[in-house]
Amino acid sequence: MIITNVNLVLEDQTVKGSIEIEGGIIRTLSDTVSQLPQAIDGEDGWLMPGLIELHTDNLEKYFTPRPKVDWPPFSAMSAHDAQLVSSGITTVLDAVALGDYREGGKRHDNLDKLIETVIESQRRGVNRADHFLHLRCEVPHETTVGMFKRYAHLPDVHLVSLMDHAPGQRQFVNVQKYRDYYQGKYKFNDQQMATFEVEQRERSQVWSAPNREAICQYCREHNIPMASHDDATVAHVEESKALEMVIAEFPTTVAAAQASHALGLKVMMGAPNVVRGGSHSGNVAAHELAQLGVLDILSSDYYPSSLLDAIFRIAHDDRNEYSLATATQLATINPAQALQLDDRGVIAEGKRADLLLAHQRHDHTYATRVWREGKAVF
Repeated sequence: MIITNVNLVLEDQTVKGSIEIEGGIIRTLSDTVSQLPQAIDGEDGWLMPGLIELHTDNLEKYFTPRPKVDWPPFSAMSAHDAQLVSSGITTVLDAVALGDYREGGKRHDNLDKLIETVIESQRRGVNRADHFLHLRCEVPHETTVGMFKRYAHLPDVHLVSLMDHAPGQRQFVNVQKYRDYYQGKYKFNDQQMATFEVEQRERSQVWSAPNREAICQYCREHNIPMASHDDATVAHVEESKALEMVIAEFPTTVAAAQASHALGLKVMMGAPNVVRGGSHSGNVAAHELAQLGVLDILSSDYYPSSLLDAIFRIAHDDRNEYSLATATQLATINPAQALQLDDRGVIAEGKRADLLLAHQRHDHTYATRVWREGKAVF
């Protein structure tokens, strides 16, 4: 298969030309336009590596599309998978939360079913994208380590992150933002919210440190990449480095992001943060970190199409020094390297032909065609 008349977004530059694919692998690149009649005309679009998504809970929306509505698992998985591929994502880590903020939380009810569906749909070969698992461990909870060990041995687990959403620190230094978020999410009245706050602080004090150490020790012993979450201070970052984290998910301050980047942790921010122009929690904006040159990875988080959109927004923002090639790295080679997925994430000879063809229409960028291992999936 030959794709021609495209702007090839390579690792460090963009080149007008063609690409030849055989057996699901990129065989040759050319800086000329092919005249062969069987070549696919890319119509002067951007041909990019398929995007790699490390942190999305988008699948949960399809499992429970409305309160008290459970959807058939494989139907939910198919719809989720199709949305990701149509956004240019060819490799995805579906994030599942271990440890809950409330007893009887709906996430726990769906956990086994969700994990089994991701694994089984991948095994059957019905997914358009490659799907793996990201275990998000809420450390201030008595059940977290037990739940983690229940799933950590699965070969589909490619990333583990550690979170503490207790009020007054990390993501929720601003306690009012914490109250706004959880009262909106759980419909607590003021008294219920006050009780919830006290419970979460107490759990954090008791469980956070020992759970963090136990989970990290297991991951180190089994070579599972780890990510910190919502680091806010240099001390948080130094702890993450000492525990051998490789990714800093959503640092909440400039100081934490700069320290993470300097210590070799890849700084990951949400693509919705880029598209919206700032954090919904009132924390540091991703475009600020791009201006400082310490933004390493983007994640679509809760909105899949934001990933491609954010790449082009960063590339076109004259306040930073990211070109389209280096902005594309944020959702391709950088996350691939963090997970040791050395066969993808870049357009180069010998790499997987996971590819995305993008065009701009009316000032918005769309994925118009997508291939996984050379097979058209969108």
